[in-house]
Amino acid sequence: MKRVLLGLISIMVAVAVHAQFAQPTIVFDEKTHDFGTIQEADGKVSYVFKFTNKGDQPLVVHNVKASCGCTTPEWTKTPVLPGKSGTIKATFDPQNRPGNFNKTITVYSNSSTENEILRITGLVKEKTKSLEDEYPRSMDLIRLESTHLSLTKVAPDQKKTEDFRIISISDKPVTIDFDNVPAHLKIEAVPQTLQPNQEGIIRVTYDAALKNDWGFLVDNLYLKFNGEKDYQNRLTVSATIQEDFSNLSEAELEKAAKIEIAEKTWEFGEIKQGDIVDHNFVVKNIGKSNLIIRKVKASCGCTATNPEKTVLAPGESTNIKTTFNSKGKSGRQNKSVTVVTNDPKSTSTMLRLTGNVTVE
Repeated sequence: MKRVLLGLISIMVAVAVHAQFAQPTIVFDEKTHDFGTIQEADGKVSYVFKFTNKGDQPLVVHNVKASCGCTTPEWTKTPVLPGKSGTIKATFDPQNRPGNFNKTITVYSNSSTENEILRITGLVKEKTKSLEDEYPRSMDLIRLESTHLSLTKVAPDQKKTEDFRIISISDKPVTIDFDNVPAHLKIEAVPQTLQPNQEGIIRVTYDAALKNDWGFLVDNLYLKFNGEKDYQNRLTVSATIQEDFSNLSEAELEKAAKIEIAEKTWEFGEIKQGDIVDHNFVVKNIGKSNLIIRKVKASCGCTATNPEKTVLAPGESTNIKTTFNSKGKSGRQNKSVTVVTNDPKSTSTMLRLTGNVTVE
């Protein structure tokens, strides 16, 4: 009898231990799929990875994450019982992604194994680009790569030239001129007269010394075709004029000016429409050379700014007074003020004024 009892107890203990350590186990039929060569023009492609729960408890796939936004996963979200199967579907979008690709999909589950990594590979063959692909912007008699030319960073004494492509879509010659061109810009069409279906360029030269300004700047100008002007035919040229500190040594950077503004956001609370509120932002030079405030610019005409001093010795502070006029404003307000200085590590600092304007 004792032997029988001990046997039963052993069996019960074994069952309990097995139940305690029983776990789901995810096993994939395959973890890599090669799509081979696919055509960009054909659009998205998908593949379904199949898995089986070879454990002793229900399997739950908590999440599936792809290595980039070009790959979208879908998966079985209900518990998968032992011995049953589920799927992970991976969809890849080849648009604007010519060439080889190698993407991973990470599967997070309650499996006894580590997080599983799936992989999709292949080669995207670039589609033949149409005229609209090459020149997405249309303007009367021509098409353009863009109607906005960004020259990014320009040093204050630099002349910088950039080109962008154009093509005639007229069945007659098109002569291109420009209007409202500021003195610091030189702009020309090359060639000036385009023959039907002829390609050309618009060349812009930006003279920062003539502009004599700082920070992010935008100019608008207009194209004339065969002497005819239309204000809808507008080009935008932008540039950020700032000093080039890229060649400074570590020792020179250590000796440079350094801006500190402890409070960069001011919450003015709730005010009535028409109220005017003021605030002083305290600017301090914690560097070892004079800090020069090159420019202070508000994001809109409703916000006025005025620095008390523009040159700060090491350790010196000053106030930048900001005034917000709520006339004609209502609701939540978020205004910004940009401070441009000669701090090599922070040439542009953004201050913010926020609050709510109520209308009676």
